[in-house]
Amino acid sequence: MNISASISENIAEFERRFDSCADVKKNIFFLGKDFDIQCYIAHIEVTVSNVSLADSVIGKMLTLLEGMSRREIEKCLRNNGLGIADVTVLKTMEETVSGMLTGDLVFFIDGFACAYKIPVKGYPGMGVTENTAEPNVRGSKEGFSDSVKANTSLIRKRVRSNKLKVKEILEGVRSNTTVALVYIEDIVAPNLVERIEAYLEKYEIDGIFDSGMLIQLIEESKYSPFPQYQATQRPDRAAMAVLEGRVVLLVDNSPMAVLLPANYHNFFVTTDDYFNRWEVASMGRIIRYLASIIAMFFPGLYLSIIQFHSQVVPTTLILTFASARKGVPFTPFVEVLIMEVAFELLREAGIRIPGSLGKSIGIVGGLIVGQAAVDAGLVSPIVVIVVALTALASFCVPNEEFGSAYRLIKFAILFAAAFLGIYGVILGMILLILHLCSLESMGYPFLLVKGGDKSGWISGMESIFRKPSDKLTERSIYANENEKIRLKKKGDSDASKQ
Repeated sequence: MNISASISENIAEFERRFDSCADVKKNIFFLGKDFDIQCYIAHIEVTVSNVSLADSVIGKMLTLLEGMSRREIEKCLRNNGLGIADVTVLKTMEETVSGMLTGDLVFFIDGFACAYKIPVKGYPGMGVTENTAEPNVRGSKEGFSDSVKANTSLIRKRVRSNKLKVKEILEGVRSNTTVALVYIEDIVAPNLVERIEAYLEKYEIDGIFDSGMLIQLIEESKYSPFPQYQATQRPDRAAMAVLEGRVVLLVDNSPMAVLLPANYHNFFVTTDDYFNRWEVASMGRIIRYLASIIAMFFPGLYLSIIQFHSQVVPTTLILTFASARKGVPFTPFVEVLIMEVAFELLREAGIRIPGSLGKSIGIVGGLIVGQAAVDAGLVSPIVVIVVALTALASFCVPNEEFGSAYRLIKFAILFAAAFLGIYGVILGMILLILHLCSLESMGYPFLLVKGGDKSGWISGMESIFRKPSDKLTERSIYANENEKIRLKKKGDSDASKQ
């Protein structure tokens, strides 16, 4: 609906749309030397205070317009004589309603077939705080906030290039949540942004309140335990991602950014890998990959050896296992299952209990429950060690969502080992590899390793062993083919600029 030049019609329509909305403040006042020009402003109550209204753009503008004649006011507003660059002219009532609901102030004036959207202090929200979800040794400690505008500015703070683009989309039929796609224009692969936009347009939903709600709708394999996207609260990691040719998806009211596309290797890389020496970073990656294998297969492997294949381990070790299990009333499968469930309960309790008490629950609770179960003769000490090492290994995976997939797979492997022994573990491993090979992220294979002209074993090894910094000359496979070079010596003219 277009805005009318008659302010009485605009007021009637605006009042109709916001009837019984006590938090929407609407005021009628008059401007001009003779106070004969009727005006109307509306805003959400908490977004504007009396003090900020007087000192803001709208307050200064109204002060100047009060002493002008009608003709002077019309000329001033039409020609932007006040030089107010932040003012946005809106032509339809839908745009005006949406503009006010984003936290800005809207301003109607009689005789003008438009409204003016003027930014004010906006909705209350948390500012930029320290990132505690993804701790690091070196690098910035800043974390994303709940404001999408603040989050885009944190990325632009690190990538100060006019090639960095921010495209905003409204998602949610009723929430009208702002979703921002951040990318570098000349580095991003052709059609990647359009592909992501096409995925976003596939569904209509009442409201989007976190990036997790949105990204799960656009995943190719919705029944996979593995997320096909990488989530982060670190602005520096998001800035690194756009320099690789990836797209950062930000959702208003969510401090979690989504990096698209993503592959298996991305979840084992931390920002510290690029801030520390390559030897230390490579060792860290090896430990993480080994930890992921332990987190999935260690309980099932132990169970298959104890129940079916005791001959594959030394006799002394088997006798140790047997003496440790003396007096335990349960089978090895039930024994391991009890402890795994107990540790999962402690893990969930540690997350849900607020404050520092939650952190202590996981450590102290695990020690107490494990020791009490051993003393009571319900489980053997070996099982406590196996389950504790498995839980510890799952925490070595830098991404919590990705680590949760290992927890689910661990139980599947455990049940397979209980019925088929080592053959169940091998079968589970084969099915897992086949499943990972079938996954895609925005059209890219999920098991994709380091890109460029190299492939096969060498490429896979380079994903695990980080090369020295002066050898990291190429961007990832996601980058535009014409912008593959990220590092070059000064004076080389055959490489692209970063």
